[in-house]
Amino acid sequence: MKAKGLFYLLLALIAIILTSLLYFFKPDFLNSIELKLKDARFRLRGEIEPDGRILIVAIDSKSIDELGRWPWDRRIIARLIENLRYAEVICLDMVFSEPSNPESDRILSDRINKSSKVITGYYLRDEETFISDKSLSVLRNSRIKLIKTKGDIKVLPLREFPHAELNIPSIKAETGFFNILPDKDGLIRKANLLFIYNGDIYPSLALQAIRRYRDEQIIVEIEEFGISRLLLGKEVIPSDESGALSINYYGKGGSFKTIPAVDLIKSRIEPEEFRGSLVFIGATEIGIADVRNTPFDPVMPGVEIHATVASNILKGHYLIYNSWVALLDIFFICMPVLLLAILSARTSKTLFSLGLFIFITILSLSFNIMIFKNYFLDLSVLYPFVSLFLFYTVSEAYRNLITEKRSRFLKKAFSSYVSPELVNIIIKNPDAMKLGGEKRVITVLFSDIRDFTAISEALEPERLVGLLNKYLDPMTRIVLKNGGMLDKYIGDAIMAIYNVPLELPQHAKKAVYTALEMIRELRVLNERLKNEGYPELRIGIGINTGEAIIGNMGTDIRFDYTAVGDTVNLASRLEGLNKFYGTEIIISSFTYQNLPEGEFLIRELDLIRVKGRKEPVNIYEVLSPESSISHMIRRFEEALYLYSKRRFIEAEVIFREIFNKFNDRASMVFMERCKNYILNPPPEDWDGVYTAVQK
Repeated sequence: MKAKGLFYLLLALIAIILTSLLYFFKPDFLNSIELKLKDARFRLRGEIEPDGRILIVAIDSKSIDELGRWPWDRRIIARLIENLRYAEVICLDMVFSEPSNPESDRILSDRINKSSKVITGYYLRDEETFISDKSLSVLRNSRIKLIKTKGDIKVLPLREFPHAELNIPSIKAETGFFNILPDKDGLIRKANLLFIYNGDIYPSLALQAIRRYRDEQIIVEIEEFGISRLLLGKEVIPSDESGALSINYYGKGGSFKTIPAVDLIKSRIEPEEFRGSLVFIGATEIGIADVRNTPFDPVMPGVEIHATVASNILKGHYLIYNSWVALLDIFFICMPVLLLAILSARTSKTLFSLGLFIFITILSLSFNIMIFKNYFLDLSVLYPFVSLFLFYTVSEAYRNLITEKRSRFLKKAFSSYVSPELVNIIIKNPDAMKLGGEKRVITVLFSDIRDFTAISEALEPERLVGLLNKYLDPMTRIVLKNGGMLDKYIGDAIMAIYNVPLELPQHAKKAVYTALEMIRELRVLNERLKNEGYPELRIGIGINTGEAIIGNMGTDIRFDYTAVGDTVNLASRLEGLNKFYGTEIIISSFTYQNLPEGEFLIRELDLIRVKGRKEPVNIYEVLSPESSISHMIRRFEEALYLYSKRRFIEAEVIFREIFNKFNDRASMVFMERCKNYILNPPPEDWDGVYTAVQK
């Protein structure tokens, strides 16, 4: 797990480095995706409230229906301006570039010139137009006069236009350009606050409106790279080096309070309602409006974009991107992928890893939207996802091509021999299969078919193999079901180990349950075998509990996960003693001591010294719980006690009684021993131990 974790962290580091390089160089194809994701972020964020002091007087369908087609007579515009006399600033998102009716032009010019509140609009263009000297003189009065420079400035990265479409010379009010330049894909995401015309820097309509509304000066600080700071009084407007401001849209068209122009012209609204307001007058009717495509609305009127920029500046609703935001971007490029790497290293399941990837991606996006909504930080949406995606795809490719290929091999190789839990342990930690071992208390079970040699001699090889398969399959399933590990098949014998490699609580009890289930299953199996013409099978089972060395034994080329030691040898000897005592299940005293009291039907069988072991051990027989032989067990234990006290005559009587009544082979064994000891008494230091000479 440690090596896997380090490998995943290395993959995460590579993903972070590659993504950071992409972030700083910003390839065009990724930048276009980033812009689309940021557009979607506006919609996910939802609408927010603009500055309530900004109003729009709309030349809308209602106004056109009542007053006639656009353009209207300029006396109507003059009346509109008159009825807005209580407004603080009036911005005209329109240009009166050509003379109309002389009287109408005079009335409009007088109304605009007499008011100190009106800011007119004009349009900068690449196509040549006629400009009168008077109109140009009026325009020059609106240029930015406070410019601070630093360094050797040769070329500014501001857009410069060679021509302009200005108002008629008789209109002498301050003015601002209303050009709006879209991105390459046609969406309006930034507003250019400054343009160059005829060698001078001019402000946009929205910037000029806020300057008049606050009665403060616009100050431009310029360095070699471009605009270093754009100030309105003491407030810094966070434009880029080209003087463009990222627009923080409030919602779809109609986010600002909008009043039909006809209602104002026909005095349906009290002029007092506009007191202190900053009013933009412009067309919103689709047929005549200058509609633009924005992240929120594909047909937003240009006048509302100007109002949005003004509201951004007035309320400080700036989309912030600076060096601190860039550092925060790097943080979000790094942290989610590191978290994904740490968690992915702890799982081997593809589906769970996919769930982690989706969860962390959604979590990262949610944080991004929350920060954007509450603090207007213009964090990257794409690059944290790129980092996560790079790591996830590479790690999953590694998992599927290397790890899961190995996992499938290990499952195929071991699933028939060990429990599913062990298979998962091997897959999660293949290093556990290295050579080596550890000492642990385990329970070992051996089972063997009685008289298998005779059975094998009587059957054809094909039928013999079929018989073994019919027997071994259900017995193996019982071992695995009870948490045992199938160590090996030794011909017809089965060796199973409990408490390896997983810790298995009450492993002695699990082994005894396995033995009892094997005996029950064999009865059912014998019924089927009889119908198929096979001989009846009988088995003996030996179980022992104790310390053993467990682990992989062998060489680097071939090894087995197994157990070795005296505990294993004794279990094998106990299995063989079943033939001698005529029993089915024999357990050692070490196993007996680890069983819950009263849970199994058990009788003490003997005190023996098996071949290859110096110390004697008490052995016990586990009987089927269905057996109604409690009385027999009590009588046997009584006789066994008399036997241990050298009262062989009394013991022989009881053993004979049990044998005659229950045909108990163990009682017959002791009956014969008692007869022998009656004729040939044991020595005075006899300890009651019987030495088994057979295996």
